[in-house]
Amino acid sequence: MRQAIAGLMTRANLEIPHYYLSTTVDMATAMDWLHEHNRRTPVGERLLPAALLVKATALAARDVTELNGFWTDDQFSAGEGVHLATAVSLRGGGLIAPTLRDADTLALPQLMTALKDLVRRARTGRLRSSEVSGATITVTNLGDQGVETVFGVIHPPQVALVGFGRVSNRPWAVDGLLGVRPVVTATLSADHRATDGAVGSRFLTAVDRFLQNPEQL
Repeated sequence: MRQAIAGLMTRANLEIPHYYLSTTVDMATAMDWLHEHNRRTPVGERLLPAALLVKATALAARDVTELNGFWTDDQFSAGEGVHLATAVSLRGGGLIAPTLRDADTLALPQLMTALKDLVRRARTGRLRSSEVSGATITVTNLGDQGVETVFGVIHPPQVALVGFGRVSNRPWAVDGLLGVRPVVTATLSADHRATDGAVGSRFLTAVDRFLQNPEQL
């Protein structure tokens, strides 16, 4: 496992000219919506914040297509659909990134169910080969590990990786008034051969926009 990761990440760092962007997203509206949704939902069907983050990423990738695809043969080719890989840490060490196919089309309950199923089967070695290939963009979420900011390494031939830290309460000004709000840091690692910072900025702005309107996810 470590040899495979070492080989792939060494190749990624040698071949891909990464650029990095980050933004802090006010999650107050999203968390209020999530709390209300879960209050009316059976325990086994409740959503985690990760579901909102993943769905917002998938919708942003659908809107900003320049970051959803592959760099091959010295050119970018857009993915056919948003097939979103989610990095999963394995209990014995290492990680794997199973793929949620057409993640942008899944309703939040479907996405949450599919995400939990992939994580469970990834950690028990029961993934199908089709579930570890074909991803057009990757998300890594280390919020449950207490990390605030994640700058990841792109998985070639993809051209982007999105990272989320933990949702934490911080001082935050709204309309000139200072208070405490739940926020999350969203980061983007992108391939400079395929896009520039302006495109990456559009992508993170789209993620923020979707999280401000959780009822549309």
